[in-house]
Order: sequence, then structure tokens, then C-alpha cells
Amino acid sequence: MKLIYGVNDKPKFGALIVFAIQQLLAIMAATLVVPVIIGHGMSPAAALFGAGIGTLVYILCTQRKSPVFLGSSFAFLGSMAAAFAGGVSMAVGYLGLIIGAAFAGLVYVIIAIAVKIAGVNWLNKLMPPVVIGPTVAIIGLSLAGNAIGDLQVGGVTKEVVDAEGVVSQVPAANVLICVLIGLVTLMVTILCSTYGKKMARLIPFVLGILSGYCLATIFTIIGNAADIDALKVINFSVLTDLVKDGVGLSTFIQLPDFTFMTALGGFSEITGEYIAKIAVAYVPVAFVVFAEHVADHKNISTIIEKDLLEDPGLHRTLLGDGIGSFAGAIFGGCPNTTYGESIGCVAITKNASVVTIIAAAIGAILISFLSPFVAFVNSIPKCVMGGVCMALYGFIAVSGLKMLKNVDLEQNRNLFVASVILIAGIGGLTLTFGQITITSVACALILGIIVNLMVSKSKDNQ
Repeated sequence: MKLIYGVNDKPKFGALIVFAIQQLLAIMAATLVVPVIIGHGMSPAAALFGAGIGTLVYILCTQRKSPVFLGSSFAFLGSMAAAFAGGVSMAVGYLGLIIGAAFAGLVYVIIAIAVKIAGVNWLNKLMPPVVIGPTVAIIGLSLAGNAIGDLQVGGVTKEVVDAEGVVSQVPAANVLICVLIGLVTLMVTILCSTYGKKMARLIPFVLGILSGYCLATIFTIIGNAADIDALKVINFSVLTDLVKDGVGLSTFIQLPDFTFMTALGGFSEITGEYIAKIAVAYVPVAFVVFAEHVADHKNISTIIEKDLLEDPGLHRTLLGDGIGSFAGAIFGGCPNTTYGESIGCVAITKNASVVTIIAAAIGAILISFLSPFVAFVNSIPKCVMGGVCMALYGFIAVSGLKMLKNVDLEQNRNLFVASVILIAGIGGLTLTFGQITITSVACALILGIIVNLMVSKSKDNQ
């Protein structure tokens, strides 16, 4: 892939700010939603701050050679929920989040040391292109349902009472209106990336999101004026709530509720049994995320045409991911992981500048204090982000399939490996052991490795 900005290139300051915002828009929605899912008062702004800190740690550990942003990990949702199980206090639960991230980080460090000693040749034999390619494709394809689901939903809900008198909240906007807005977002993104001048080609997501947001605003204004629920797409209450109590400094700048601030009160209540429970919840998941870490870095390596597992080395990327994850959890409670959305953004914009990632990380830290920007991102309707994610997730899938271009699929052994991974991943094969869930991506990769080892000694087609 011919990059517009290489890993070591430094865009001009004005352009750099716009590129950084684009990276933030690509990763922010997912990063902010993890603490919302967990609940217990966790702060989305603090999670964003933690993602910025974690990314800077990662960039430092990888010697500024890997252009990837770290965001809140969905793989640890069950582990994070376990920190609050059993009726523990808020302080203990928050402390558990930090302890859990420390256990996960320790797993990364141990694997990193092993890789440093043994090298990565064993890994390349264990996970050749016929294994990694379909696995990377699955990372994108497994998210396809999320993109299409979001494409059909707006940000406004209304109450509906069923025949039994049960009240529930359902999306207000008409599905066709939402799909239209999402597709306009997608089309603007595609046109800017394909036919735009240099700047437009570098920020297609910013232009696409703004176009979709403007169209959604028009529909919502008409819907509010005519009181037509089907046209109400954007929930402006997240913006108006900022000024409902008046305008002051706190309206624009607020200190995030950092995890460690609450966790400090939990040391007096912590028990050995609780720590053991947290270890059991986090450690196995860390090994699962390791598999996804390898797939993500194989993917970005293909995009920048440089093997990151060799230089700066898998041991450094693991250290960056592990220590960055722990650092992020101290502030935001959420372990971090390399984001496919960020990798997709690099692939589509052809901007692999690490300086852009650094600027995005610093931006995430600064923006976490700015209530209006966080509120604006929260107001972006799902259908707009769904349109963007169709491109982002699709590029991840295609980049994985490109890894198969030099694989001889005329050989049954390769066909079996690729087929098993694709079907297991697309079919959504997951395994759950108590509070530990092995994701479909990890299951597909593990199954692919097993099949590949089974048939590795075979000749050409029999």
C-alpha cells in the first residue's frame, strides 16, 4: 500500500490536528461505551483519558514505530463486571479494576520476556499467513453486525407500552431515515477518500461524520418542529444538559472521575480471596487478547509494509500493550487494547504517521476535560457511526484477505485451515467458562492453529 504519510513522517501542525481528531472520532465511540456498559459510576471521560495515557506508553515502548491507538477493551467486560460482583463496595470494585489490569499486564510482560528469549520464528510457524489472514478478516467481519445494527438506529428513544402494560424504550427514528443518513455518511467518506484532493483524502471520516451529522440535524429539527417522532434522530439533550444549570467554567471544563481516586479507599477492605477472584477473571482473558494482539499487529504490519513483530519486536509491542493497559486502567478503569478502528483508519487514509497517533493520544487526554466535546461525541447518532464503521470494519476484513494472496488455496491443507477459521469466526463460536469468555476471534484463531498443525506435514493436494 502506497502511504501518503509514512510512520516517521510529520504532517504540518494544522493538518496534524485534523488528522488527530479523525483518529479520535474513529475510536472514541467504542472507548466511551465500555464504562457505560459496566456502570457503577465509571466515567467515560476518565476512560478516554486512560486511553490517551495508555497509547502514549505504547508508543514509547514500541520506539515510535507502530501507528496504533489503544482504547477500552471489550474483551475484559466480563472480567470488569467480576470486580463488582458479590456486593463489594464501590471503592473495592474500583481497586479490583486496577488490580485486574495489573494481572493482565503481568501476563503480557511474561509473554514478552519469553518472546525476547525465544524470538518470533516459532510464532511465525505457529501462525503463518494462512492462519493470520483469515483471523484478521474475522476481526472485521465479526463486527459487521454491530455496524449494520448501528446503521438502523438513531439517538432518540420513545416510550412504548405493550399489551401487558410493560413500558420500554425503543428508537424513535424511522429505520429508513437512519439507513439513509448512515449511507450518506458512508458515501461521502468513500467519495472523499477516492476522488478528493490530498486533504480530503486524508480526512474522509471527519467529512463523512460531519455530513451525516448535518443531515441528521436537519431531520431532527423538522421532527421536533412538526412533532414527528420518525424524524427525530439526534438526542440533543446530552448537549443541552450542559447548560441547564447555567453557564460557568464547570460547564466547559470538568475533572474526570479517575478510578484511582475512588480505589484508594478500598485498600482497607481488600481480601486475599477477592484478589484471587480478580486474578481468575483477568489472567485467562489476557491470554485470549494476546492472540488478537498478534493478529492486529500482523494486520498493521501489512499496511505499513514492515513487520512490527521483528522491529520493534513482539516483545516491545506486548510490553507497550500490557503496561499501557495497566496505566490506562489506573485512570479510567478499563484495560486497553490495540483498536481495529484505528488500524482501519490508517489503512483508508494512508496516513501511518506515528506523530498523528501521539497527537490523538494527547488530544484524548485534553478532551477528557472538555465536557462539550465529550457531549458532542455522545450526541453523534449510531446510524452515522454505523455508516463510517461499514468502511472501517470492511477494510480490516479485506486487509486480512490480502494476506492470503500468496497462499496456494489449491491445496486442501490451506483450504481447510482458512475455511475453519472463517466459519468459526463468522458463525460466532464462543466458549464460556464461568466468567471467562473466549471470543469468536480467539476461538477461530485457536481452532485454525490446531488444524494447521494437524495438516502441516501433508504433501500437496492428495
